[in-house]
Amino acid sequence: MLVVVADSSYAALELLAWCARQARPVTVISRLRLDAALYAPAPARRPGQNGRPRLKGQRLPSLAQRLEDARTRWQACRLCWYGGQIRRLQLATGTAVWYSSGKPPVSLRWVLVRDPKRRFEPQALLSTDLNLSARQIVLYFVRRWSMETTFQEARLYLGLEGQRQWNDLATARATPVRLGLFSLVALIVERQPGWQGAFRRSAWYEKARPTFADALAQVRRALWRQLGFWLSAAALEKQKPAHLLFEHFAELLAYAA
Repeated sequence: MLVVVADSSYAALELLAWCARQARPVTVISRLRLDAALYAPAPARRPGQNGRPRLKGQRLPSLAQRLEDARTRWQACRLCWYGGQIRRLQLATGTAVWYSSGKPPVSLRWVLVRDPKRRFEPQALLSTDLNLSARQIVLYFVRRWSMETTFQEARLYLGLEGQRQWNDLATARATPVRLGLFSLVALIVERQPGWQGAFRRSAWYEKARPTFADALAQVRRALWRQLGFWLSAAALEKQKPAHLLFEHFAELLAYAA
């Protein structure tokens, strides 16, 4: 099953309908407007009924109205939210047909998310897979942030999307390799618990965990230590730099490389 998680720009009826009618339907999870026009499914046609088939049933309350309705059933749960924080949230869900005049109707599962402590505004999500649970839809959507961060850091530090090949096939090969290198660096640092605290900090920005830049610098340092340094064959004996000075320059190079 292919699951596409996207922001509200991709919550377009034409795109959602195209993904739903594929031989292997593509599941799309995105934000949904609180004032989206939602309807009940179209009623079954009676035998001998004339006219075009109906696309939708009766109009349902909007999600904004459901937020204010005391009869809305909320489910309390603990979820991993943005930043890896565990939060107590309330979820409400249901199925409906999203329809706009002149556009194809799309069956979806909607999810309302709100924080009892009101640390963020209530928001709505949609899924074209009606069988997914509300909890799973929210977990899929929260993972979007980590994926966006991965692509941003791969572009910044590994040159993703900056390839200079003239051949499309070469570009298609280089992109997976760069993403694979990103994963390899992350796994190497994750398997070295001692490296978790060895990263740069500043007085104005306290980091709880290392960033990819820190991880990449640590891997470079580890590789450089294995290369060794060849001494000059000249007879003149030069004074070796102090160890602390060498480590300082190595750290600067590891972040600047």
